[in-house]
Amino acid sequence: MILPGKHIKPDRALVTVGSEVLAVMGDTSTVSELWEAVSSLRSKRQNASPLPFDWFILSLSLLYAIGAIDTRGDLLIKSSSR
Repeated sequence: MILPGKHIKPDRALVTVGSEVLAVMGDTSTVSELWEAVSSLRSKRQNASPLPFDWFILSLSLLYAIGAIDTRGDLLIKSSSR
């Protein structure tokens, strides 16, 4: 689930989705802005697996848990420790 494996394609792994989130994220973003940006990015890629919203939210949870993002009110911000 977090890493690709026998039953998880590399583009469905949470670390991959998380890297896509960080790639499209500015210094601050809302969840809906990130969802639209990541969905748009994945729709342009050929043979990309569909990304359900709950899987996207799990990737945000992973990024928060490892300290890559933080919250400020309704905004998500990139962690300053990077």
